[in-house]
Amino acid sequence: MPDPTAVAVQLERLRGTVEAGFARADGSLALLVQRSDQTDKQLADHEQRLDALERSRWPLASVGALAALATAAVTAWQLTAR
Repeated sequence: MPDPTAVAVQLERLRGTVEAGFARADGSLALLVQRSDQTDKQLADHEQRLDALERSRWPLASVGALAALATAAVTAWQLTAR
């Protein structure tokens, strides 16, 4: 039969090992949560910047229509100037 004192010592060592492991895992999880929060903030910032760019750009169809209108106006002006 094992010595109860030896069993208690081994259980205490095991408890310390488990606590250290949990502390490492907890620290790693905290770091992952922090990085996730930073990524979320960066993603939100990029979304805002992209939305601002999309609002400020001219649609390609509008640019094409303006170019066609300008070409027609210049052509009409040249025809009437002769």
